[in-house]
Amino acid sequence: MKHEVPPLSLHVPEAHFRPGDTPDFGYLDLPAAGEAQRPPMDAKASETRELAFGLVRVLDDEGKAVGPWDPKLDAETLRKALRAMMLTRAFDEQMFKVQRQGKTSFYLKCTGEEAVAIGQVFALEPGDMCFPSYRQQGLLIGRGWPIFDMMCQIYSNALDRLKGRQLPVLYSAKEAGFFSLSGNLATQVPQAVGWAMASAYKHDRHIAAAWVGEGASAEGDFHHGLTFAAVYHAPVILNLVNNQWAISSSQGVAGGEEATFASRAIGFGIPGIRVDGNDLLAVYAVTRWAAERARSNHGPTLIELFTYRVAPHSTSDDPSRYRPGNEEKFWPLGDPIERLKQHLIGLGEWSEERHAEQATALQEEVRAANGQAQSHGILSDGPHHEAGTMFEDVFKEMPWHLREQQAELERFNARAEEEGA
Repeated sequence: MKHEVPPLSLHVPEAHFRPGDTPDFGYLDLPAAGEAQRPPMDAKASETRELAFGLVRVLDDEGKAVGPWDPKLDAETLRKALRAMMLTRAFDEQMFKVQRQGKTSFYLKCTGEEAVAIGQVFALEPGDMCFPSYRQQGLLIGRGWPIFDMMCQIYSNALDRLKGRQLPVLYSAKEAGFFSLSGNLATQVPQAVGWAMASAYKHDRHIAAAWVGEGASAEGDFHHGLTFAAVYHAPVILNLVNNQWAISSSQGVAGGEEATFASRAIGFGIPGIRVDGNDLLAVYAVTRWAAERARSNHGPTLIELFTYRVAPHSTSDDPSRYRPGNEEKFWPLGDPIERLKQHLIGLGEWSEERHAEQATALQEEVRAANGQAQSHGILSDGPHHEAGTMFEDVFKEMPWHLREQQAELERFNARAEEEGA
């Protein structure tokens, strides 16, 4: 009797919840805080398997720091980190509002992910180069970069250092070690690896760090970067922010249901660590471990920051079309600001009253900076940069064809002035 073979079928990943569903994250296997072991700094990739499939957590449900990953940060550092996260959120809220008012064309919030950028930038050294994606505005804020300058870049106004050439959230600040953002996905990974290789080649002491979302890990650039990082032992930290959602597709579309994103590193010979991205202490500790590893010539680390994107993907997105409107309320790892606040209160180093006062003060600080930035122009009304600036800041020596185009523009402007007179 002939055995009948069933026809092939194609598996298409589906989100766990869709609009109208009641979210239940009980399917997540979340280890207790303090369970993850801290390996030696020179651990081989194969020795990090449990960390790649587990989850490093420091803050427990009562807000206490437990386990071997506790970085034992002093209270003043924790208060500075809390302030930076709160300022990032206040900045986001203000700029989201001005976009809705039509004063700029686009904005993108990092609500619920503030511990990623702040925890990591606090763990890096000032000279380390950051290659961020568009949800790491906290890197600049954590390094003390003026939010006024960030706002001018968003408004593309007269003081915009990028002269209106970038999408509003694609910041650039060389002095802050913040590499110019790209709207293309995953470019940060090979760029950071290349920068790190150059730093090692020059016998420098600075390392590089890159950030991408889980969706971007499906891009070829991500894998190309991992190959180079592994082969040349590049002093780089590769951060993959798994916030569960791309603009309309869940992490499963990028392979997140088959294995953790951190586990991908092991096949390249790179240690992989999965960390609670809403736990600032855990984020700091894992990043510090990876930074010390890179600085000691032990090579790269891939960190998966397991978090949740509370806000829409951007001001162009309507997440109610593809996920339950209240899904973030069911996220089991909480709010990063609230968790650090409770930890500080438990230490006797903070209070609800001081927290409320700081929130009010930061909102005033953001409003004042916004008023100052708007006084130099907004995207919708100008003033805008002259068209001739398009020829500046690109080439050290301008090629002949651009010189010809520049001369043509100057002749056009001269004729327009004569006719206007």
